[in-house]
Amino acid sequence: MAIDLISEEIPPLKETDNGKLAMSWMEDFHLPQLAVIQGNNFLGIITEEQILDENDEERQLSSYASELMKIFVHQYEHVYEVIGRMSSAKLRIMPVLDEEAKYIGCISIDTILEKISNLAAMKDPGGILQLELNVNDYSLSEISNIVESNGAKILSSYIYTHDDSTKMDVTIKINKTDLGGIIQTFERYNYTIAASYHKSEMEAEIKRKFEAFLHYLNM
Repeated sequence: MAIDLISEEIPPLKETDNGKLAMSWMEDFHLPQLAVIQGNNFLGIITEEQILDENDEERQLSSYASELMKIFVHQYEHVYEVIGRMSSAKLRIMPVLDEEAKYIGCISIDTILEKISNLAAMKDPGGILQLELNVNDYSLSEISNIVESNGAKILSSYIYTHDDSTKMDVTIKINKTDLGGIIQTFERYNYTIAASYHKSEMEAEIKRKFEAFLHYLNM
C-alpha cells in the first residue's frame, strides 16, 4: 500500500517558503519536484521548471497555488496505482493523503524501484520466462501446470497487454535456473517464448529497464 512506501527523508515545502529554498531542497534530494503544503493541507506539486521559468527565487510558493499539480494517491492505494500515476505524470515523487485528504508524506522513485524489485522476487534464486500469446488463450492454471510438471514452481508473474492488439506478454519467475526442460514443454504446447533469463541475466535486464524508466521520467 502507498502508506508503506512513504519516505521519511523527503520533507514537504511550506506555502510560506520561497523558490530559492525549493531549488536548494531539490538539489539536496536530487529531485525535480517537491510537495507543497499549508498546515496539513496538500496544495500541490511544484517543479524545478516552474521556478526557473518564473526567474524569481524570492517568490513565495503560496503564489503558485493555482499552478501546482494536484496529483496524489490515498494511503491505502496499491503500489501499481502509484507507479501508474507517477509514470503517466513523469513524476519522481508522489504525495500521499489520508482518508481526510490530509498530507502524510510522499513516495520517491527510489522507493518504488526497490518495491518493484521485491515484487519481481529478485532475491530468490531462479530464472524468468516471457511468454507471448493471444489474450483469449491465456490460462494461468495451464501455465502453472506446465511449470509444475517439470518439478518447478512459479514465484511471481506479471501480465502486460499490448494496446490495439490481441497479444499479451506473460512474464513468470520460476524457482529453477535451468529452464531448458520447461521451455521445451511450453513449445510442445505451442507457446511462443519471447525471452528467457537465468538469475544474473534477469538482474541485469531489470536494472537496465529501471535505468530506462528513470531516463523516461527525467525527459
